Amino acid sequence: MISAGTVRFFRHTCLTFLPVMATLTLLSSVNAQTPAPSLPDSPNQAQPLDPTSPNVLRPVTQDNSLLSVPGGQRLMSEANGAVSAQNYTLAANKFQEARQVFNQVSNFYQELATSFSGIDNRLADSQRKKALDTAQMRDDATYQLALVHRAQNKPELAVPLLVQIIRSQNPTRDLGKKAYQQLFELGFVDAPFPRSGNTSSGSPSGNNGDSRQPSGTEGTSNQRPPTSTTK
Repeated sequence: MISAGTVRFFRHTCLTFLPVMATLTLLSSVNAQTPAPSLPDSPNQAQPLDPTSPNVLRPVTQDNSLLSVPGGQRLMSEANGAVSAQNYTLAANKFQEARQVFNQVSNFYQELATSFSGIDNRLADSQRKKALDTAQMRDDATYQLALVHRAQNKPELAVPLLVQIIRSQNPTRDLGKKAYQQLFELGFVDAPFPRSGNTSSGSPSGNNGDSRQPSGTEGTSNQRPPTSTTK
């Protein structure tokens, strides 16, 4: 025979247990509706990176780099476009930036050529040729910048650039002759060159200067415009 106290105990236990079971059933239903996060097939599987994450480093191709020959050529193209639009202020800035890029790239190539000289002469010669080619591009940009300064009626800015070109190229080279002609037209020099019926400085076979290449690094640090041209 079950006592009255035992009956009251079981009745109290059932009343307490039923709400607990109902709560657990509700939580199980909610968890069943929430999908579990997907896991990689294997613990070593690479996970995709967020393309917008600033911590993801991507290689920069040379074509996209400013400090490169293509970077300088883009600046030259933008400068020529500004000249066509007669925006000489923008053109001067772009030509100035281009000549600085070419000058730095030429210096770096020449430093590489010097570093590999006697170690790998083939590689050194390749870098030296790149230095000379880029120095030629620098002088071309310098000449165009001088022409823009002439168009702006600023001969005081054009003259130093033209003299730098002649020093780098040599007066007997095509660009050197053009630079000297600009100086003659500006009235900075009063004698034309070359003079009619006269050869250059009496050197045998005209070899003086004809074989000279544009300066790559020798004196390149001095191949910069006066402070006023950078304004």
